Amino acid sequence: MDFGWELSAPPRPETMAEGAKPRVLLVCSPGGHLAQMLCLEEAWRGFDRTWVTLESVDAEHLLEHEHVVVGHGPTNRSLRALIANLPLAWRVVRSERPDAILSTGAALAVPFFLVGRLHGARLVFVESLTRTRKLSLTGRLVYPLADVCFVQWPQAARRAKMRFAGNLL
Repeated sequence: MDFGWELSAPPRPETMAEGAKPRVLLVCSPGGHLAQMLCLEEAWRGFDRTWVTLESVDAEHLLEHEHVVVGHGPTNRSLRALIANLPLAWRVVRSERPDAILSTGAALAVPFFLVGRLHGARLVFVESLTRTRKLSLTGRLVYPLADVCFVQWPQAARRAKMRFAGNLL
């Protein structure tokens, strides 16, 4: 997937120190969302990064050498999990001070995009490969907050901030 677009906003003063890299939060559910985030490695490889995901065997194995924050789940269509993840998002965004938040979904993205918008982070959402014509519920919730929303099918790029740049798999 060729973004043709910078993931990060201009770095904040504290990340401009000599040798400091921009910071990114990588927010995704385990399974297919995690697999798609790993396919985006070229976009986030050079950043100081923190992962936010849910507890799972695949995340534990694939991210064993990464800095990982575990969210509260299950998240899909769960108001309880959304409310539980809001204070977590606040703590993580405040402590990590990311320049950007990149998410491939699912619902874990919502509280992090809400808090990220309040803290001035660049917000980038990559819709699931399975969404061929319209956004998922998560995509519809984060779209108004996102700086850009990448879709993986040309017919799904129907709104102003939506961009088709190919698909990941």
